[in-house]
Amino acid sequence: MKPKYDFSKGVRGKFYKPNAELRLPIYLDADVQQYMAERAVDKGVPLTELVNGLLKREIQIIESVK
Repeated sequence: MKPKYDFSKGVRGKFYKPNAELRLPIYLDADVQQYMAERAVDKGVPLTELVNGLLKREIQIIESVK
């Protein structure tokens, strides 16, 4: 690192987007990903859609038991 940086020409908030959506990457174990990918192909849906559907159903089950 430099001992000093010149920010005199910087613009505050230049890249700030108030409505930006944060999308976190989710990493599946290789065997789980392979299984889910095969099921997604069988159903003709994207892997993301299949996994999100399963997670939403799991959330419903958890919430119904509370």
